[in-house]
Amino acid sequence: MFHMKTASVRDLRQDFARVLAWIDAGEEVAITMRRQAIARLVPWPRKKAARRPMPDIAARLKKVFGSKTIADKAMKAVMDRNRGTL
Repeated sequence: MFHMKTASVRDLRQDFARVLAWIDAGEEVAITMRRQAIARLVPWPRKKAARRPMPDIAARLKKVFGSKTIADKAMKAVMDRNRGTL
C-alpha cells in the first residue's frame, strides 16, 4: 500500500525546505491541521527535456578549415609555447 508523507501546517511554516524536498523528489504530501488532513500537495508534472542532436564537430572543422593540417614541428612549437617551455 502507498504511504503518503504528512506535514502539519506548523511544519510548513517552520520547516518548509524539508517538505519542498519531498515534493521535489516526487512525493505527495498530506497537509494536516489538528491531526486532520486538510490538503494534499502534489508535484507538478515535469516536461521531458527536448533532446538535441550532438553537433558534428568534425564536419564543422572541415567546413571552416577545409583539408588544412598543421605540420608536426609547428604543432610542437605551439604546444611548447602554451606550456611555457619555450
